[in-house]
Amino acid sequence: MIFNSYEFIFLFLPISFFVYFYLNNKRLTQASKGWLVFSSLFFYSWWNIIYLPLILSSMLFNFVIGTSLSKNNITQKISKQQLLGIGIIGNLLLLGYFKYSDFFISNVNYLSNSNILLLELALPLAISFFTFQQIAYLVDSYRVETKEYDFLNYAVFVTFFPQLIAGPIVHHKEMMPQFANAKNKIKNYRNIALGLFIFSIGLFKKVVIADNLALWANTGFDIVDTLTVFEAWITSLSYTFQLYFDFSGYTDMAIGAALLFNIKLPINFNSPYKATNIQDFWRRWHITLSRFLKDYVYIPLGGNKKGKFRTYNNLMATFIIGGLWHGAGWTFIFWGFLHGIALVIHRVWSSVGFKLNSIIAWFITFNFINISWVFFRAKEWEDAIKVLKGMFSGDMIISHSWIDKFEFLKEFGFTAGFWSYNLGNGEKAIYFIFVSFIIAIFLKNSMKLKDNFKTNYISFLFTSLIFVVALSNLTTITEFLYFNF
Repeated sequence: MIFNSYEFIFLFLPISFFVYFYLNNKRLTQASKGWLVFSSLFFYSWWNIIYLPLILSSMLFNFVIGTSLSKNNITQKISKQQLLGIGIIGNLLLLGYFKYSDFFISNVNYLSNSNILLLELALPLAISFFTFQQIAYLVDSYRVETKEYDFLNYAVFVTFFPQLIAGPIVHHKEMMPQFANAKNKIKNYRNIALGLFIFSIGLFKKVVIADNLALWANTGFDIVDTLTVFEAWITSLSYTFQLYFDFSGYTDMAIGAALLFNIKLPINFNSPYKATNIQDFWRRWHITLSRFLKDYVYIPLGGNKKGKFRTYNNLMATFIIGGLWHGAGWTFIFWGFLHGIALVIHRVWSSVGFKLNSIIAWFITFNFINISWVFFRAKEWEDAIKVLKGMFSGDMIISHSWIDKFEFLKEFGFTAGFWSYNLGNGEKAIYFIFVSFIIAIFLKNSMKLKDNFKTNYISFLFTSLIFVVALSNLTTITEFLYFNF
C-alpha cells in the first residue's frame, strides 16, 4: 500500500482517521494511540509482513537504550557514552547487514579475486529512515532532550505512518508534544481542509508530473545504448525533475495526511532548484536529512570549529556518508563526493569574497545538480558515462524541417533525422520538462501555498480539480523513488 493507491486513499486513510478521532472523542486516549500504532504497522506490513518483527525489535532495542540513557543511574560498569555507542553501533549493524552486505562482499570479491556468494537480501522498507530517526532519538536521550518514556508513545513516534516510509526525518521532541496536546485530539476542520489540499498537490506531483517524466528517464538510463545530445539532455532533465516532483510529492502527501490528525511535520523541500549556490541547495533539498547530517555527523566531527582544513575534511566526510546512506554503490559515493567537493569550493570561493551575478550563479548551480543526479540515478558506471557522453559529445540530430530552414546548422555538426528517435515522443518530453521547469523555478511551492491557504470556495475547487486530475491519471501504481533508499 502506498499513498498513490486506491486502497490508501479510499480505505486505509479514512478508516484510520475516523477510528482515531472516535476513540479520542470517547476519551480513550491510550486506545487511540494503540490504534494509530496498529494502523501504522499494518500500513508497513502491507508490502511484506516478514519484516514486521524487524521494525518491532529495532523499536524495543532503541526504546530500552534511550530510556536508560535518559536516566542518571547507569552503573559504573558501563558509562552513558559506552551505552550510546552500543545503541548507535547496533543500529548501524542492522542497517549495514541488510543494505550493505552485498556491496561489501562484491568489493571483497573484486579486490581479492574471490567468489564469495552474495546474500541477496531484500532491503526492508524504510530501514534507512527509521534507523536514522532512532539514532537521533538515542543521541537526544543522551543529551537529556527527550521527556516521553512510555513504549506506546515511542511506538507512535517511530511508526506514525505518514512519515514512516520516507520521512521527513523527525525528532522525538518535535513530535511527542503534538500527540500529547489535548487540542490535537479533536477534529480540526481547517487542518482537514489544509491537509487534503496539500495531499492533493502531492498526489498531482507524483502521478501527473513525476510518473510521466519517468518514461523518458527510465528509457534513457536503462534501455537505450547510445544517446544523441538532445536525447541525453532530455534523459538527465527528466530525471532531475522526476526526482524532485516524486519526492516532494511524497513529502506533501505525508504532511497533508499528518495534518488530518492535527500533526505538523517539518518542511522538507523549499524550492531547491531556485538555489544560487550548492549550500543554498542543501538548505532547500531534503531539509530534514540535511539537518540530521549536520547535527549528528558534521558537528560531532568538529564542524567548522577546528580550522579550514578540518572543516573541508568534515564536509567531505559528511557528504560521502550521505551518499552512502542513499545507496550501496560507488555511484552514490561519488555523488556524495561531488557535492562535498562543491561545498568546499563554495566555502573557498566565499572566503575570498567572490560573487557572481545571481542568474549566472543559478545557472551554474542548476547544471551542477543536474549533472550530479546522473550518477545518483545510474545503476552502473557505464549508464552514467553513457548519459554524460551523450550530453557533451553525442550526435547533434535535429528534424529535417529545421535543418531545411536553417542550412547553416550543418556547419556546426547538426545532421537531419528524428532527434528523439530512441526516446520517442520528444515533443511531449520537452513539454513536460518545460512545464516542470516553470513550476519548480517560478511558481510558489506547496509550503508557500500552505502558509497562504484560506478555507474558501476557490481552495475547494482547486483541491477538487487537481485531485480529480490526479485520480484520472492513476492508471498504474508506481512506488516513490525514495523507497529504494
